[in-house]
Amino acid sequence: MNTPASQNASPVTLTEREGYAILTLDRPASRNPLSEAMIAALMAAFADIAPRRDIRAVILAANGPVFSAGHDLKEMTAHRQDADRGRAYFTDILGRCSAMMQAILTLPQPVIAAVEGVTTAAGCQLVASCDLAVAGEHAKFSTPGVHIGLFCSTPMVALSRNITRKHAMEMLLLGEMITADEAFRIGLVNRVMPEGEALAEAEVMARRIASKSPLTVSIGKRAFYEQAEMTLEDAYLHASRIMVENMLARDAEEGIGAFIEKREPHWTGQ
Repeated sequence: MNTPASQNASPVTLTEREGYAILTLDRPASRNPLSEAMIAALMAAFADIAPRRDIRAVILAANGPVFSAGHDLKEMTAHRQDADRGRAYFTDILGRCSAMMQAILTLPQPVIAAVEGVTTAAGCQLVASCDLAVAGEHAKFSTPGVHIGLFCSTPMVALSRNITRKHAMEMLLLGEMITADEAFRIGLVNRVMPEGEALAEAEVMARRIASKSPLTVSIGKRAFYEQAEMTLEDAYLHASRIMVENMLARDAEEGIGAFIEKREPHWTGQ
């Protein structure tokens, strides 16, 4: 199913394929900003997709030459006229954006960013928040807030959990554009493809994920982010508990049996 922007006021369009879905940021004229409407649309889409057993992976793509320019600064600046100079609004919109980023991590299905063109500020945060990322060879990334007196503090959270501290600090302190190859080198993206082929490669990855046990994938995704915030000892204890529960699942029993019997497994998601 494809819902075009002309029929839907939402800034995010949904395209469904067998086993996965594509969410496309669809405000190219304004550089796909993470506006109030965009954040709300993404949150609604994630909430709708989360319980669906037929969608086993999600691709996040964008129309136009800019994947996402980050926060809508015009929308935010308008609230400087508020009695509190925008404090309440800034707190609210940044909280909503942070909740949306976290919704990506807690979504049972893996999320793959397919990035073409330029991605800046909270747009980089969006890419870093996804589980996987594919970039076109001419894609560029930056956290340029330092140039305008606004340190990219919330993008910093996702960046610092994906790349090394010094690479994150370089992006944040210098605010310079980095190439797709550099983004790959420092771990911001998984793969670099010829221009225009990021989405196609993301779809290849989505189909491969969709062929696995959805229960196993969701268990693994959740456990990955949970253990990453723990001490080494606690991480091993937690991972061991998770693996025991996974071993007792019907899909693990089926998968191991299929491996031993040299046949294709039949997943039930149980």
